[in-house]
Amino acid sequence: MPLDLGPLAWGWLAVVALGASFVRGYSGFGFAALLIAGASLVTPPVALVPSVILCDIALTAPQWVTIRGAIDWRRVAFLFGGCLIGVPLGVRAVAEMGEDTARIVVALYVLAMCLVLLRGWRLARPAGGAANGVLGVVSGLANGAAVGGLPVAAFFAAQPIPPATFRATLVAYFAVLDLYTLAVLGAGGLVSRHSLALAALGLPVMLAGLHLGSRHFLKAPPEEFRRFAIWTLMALALLGLLRAAL
Repeated sequence: MPLDLGPLAWGWLAVVALGASFVRGYSGFGFAALLIAGASLVTPPVALVPSVILCDIALTAPQWVTIRGAIDWRRVAFLFGGCLIGVPLGVRAVAEMGEDTARIVVALYVLAMCLVLLRGWRLARPAGGAANGVLGVVSGLANGAAVGGLPVAAFFAAQPIPPATFRATLVAYFAVLDLYTLAVLGAGGLVSRHSLALAALGLPVMLAGLHLGSRHFLKAPPEEFRRFAIWTLMALALLGLLRAAL
């Protein structure tokens, strides 16, 4: 067994995986943060990170046919270009300030952003390439604390982006980011056969959650999607604060 857990702990992991993959199918983000936060209640989450990244990549495959036409590849390119600059800086910053402090900083930023969004503030038009490049740097910095997706999703929610483009572009960006992160972890010897076994074990449950979330997205009006995205971001930020405090 990749993890030495009892039946109740395995049941909890299954519930968390189902919920996290539902959110991923519906909104395009939140999977890794929710899964790692939930899993940390029953097991040290560090060992799960490679498996979670593998699952996140695998979950992109069944979505690809339906999202590929809605992806804003120019935005993805600027985000990832900025992320390549931000990741090494984020790793260094986390080493100096500590992972928990970094999580608190990102969580407070996301909470403040969500409160502003709930009050009705929005950008008049979608951000351009330079702004997305800067956002990629911020994402890379935050990814040092494994929460690089939250600033991106929060900034997307502030823009008049169609829900299908919002969701598809996030999925594509996270897929590229995950592949990059997996390569870094693999080079460091942190991806093992246990990582692959654990990912394979959880994948059926996650595919079910992804399917349910994707079906719900197809029925949701744009404003419901935006509210769901903002409240999910707030929940993830609060989970980050809770995890840093424990």
